[in-house]
Amino acid sequence: MTTNHDQIKFAYWVPNVSGGLVISKIEQRTGWDIDYNRRLAQIAEQAGFDYALSQIRFTAGYGAEFQHEPVAFSHALLAATTKLKVIAALLPGPWNPAVAAKQTATISQLTEGRVAVMIVSGWFRGEFTAIGEPWLDHDERYRRSEEFIRALRGIWTQDNFTFRGDFYRFTDYTLKPKPAEPLPEVFQGGSSRAARDMAARVSDWYLTNGNSVEEIKKQVDDIRAKAKANNHSVRIAVNAFAIARDSEAEARTVLNEIIANADPEAVNAFGHEVKNAGKASPEGQGNWATSSFEDLVQYNDGFKTNLIGTPEQIAERIVALKEVGVDLVLLGFLHFQEEVEYFGRRVIPLVRALEANAPLHVQAAE
Repeated sequence: MTTNHDQIKFAYWVPNVSGGLVISKIEQRTGWDIDYNRRLAQIAEQAGFDYALSQIRFTAGYGAEFQHEPVAFSHALLAATTKLKVIAALLPGPWNPAVAAKQTATISQLTEGRVAVMIVSGWFRGEFTAIGEPWLDHDERYRRSEEFIRALRGIWTQDNFTFRGDFYRFTDYTLKPKPAEPLPEVFQGGSSRAARDMAARVSDWYLTNGNSVEEIKKQVDDIRAKAKANNHSVRIAVNAFAIARDSEAEARTVLNEIIANADPEAVNAFGHEVKNAGKASPEGQGNWATSSFEDLVQYNDGFKTNLIGTPEQIAERIVALKEVGVDLVLLGFLHFQEEVEYFGRRVIPLVRALEANAPLHVQAAE
């Protein structure tokens, strides 16, 4: 029998950045303001979502003219909910681990441990330049992120914490109060060799861009084998853009309209930036290194995961992801409030039925 612990988890991208989750001029009934997002968080919590991820952006671009800061925004969403965990994205460089550890410890205390962090190593060189931060080589960014995570954990768990790294140094530092139990979970992204190796050493969660089941399995197997060798355990999260509709034809029509209305200038500019970041890894296979124009219309290759179709089709594909080792699906939507509600009502019950080997039609009739 499947327990709650064994069930695949669901998260959604918090639209705290304007422009939605696709680089398209198609109508998106999604707001980036706090009122919209408070209501969305409550809908998601009621719908059965476990996590929400607040995005980090410092500068406008690719349709994102406005950007709310993720730590403060995450706290506002936590104040509006009772069960949802909110993941605040942090960018080493602008954030120092001492500040990040203190911020998240306080939020953890105020919300009974419902805050988590996402360590973003950085992909947008222009953003670093704009705010006066040095742009490190690809693998150096991941070395810094690993030190950042080790420092966070040390501050959260030790008194008189001392650390001597290449990027961060601490001497007899004691943080009080420390976070509530359980400690904030640490998420990280990436698809490169450096990203996977870092996850296999220090991260609680590894988040990869969208991809086929076969390609995701390769990453899962690689990370899990290396984590085992390091006596470490890491869970796997996958990005996806969900288009759940009553018929497959309707869902495919929506996808085609999103791509047909893509902003070519913005997509190509985004593609230029992220492909350079992906190809900068020594093996040339970081996030986005092989993404097509159509893939790039969704920021994190979410179309590749193919959660596009009827609730039954999507539920089956989610369970297929679980079968190759995926523990969480991070979802984007076109019209967030209404589609998160629909996903919770029509898709998640089917996933739970499949996990429990129960007949699909029992839940589908709801």
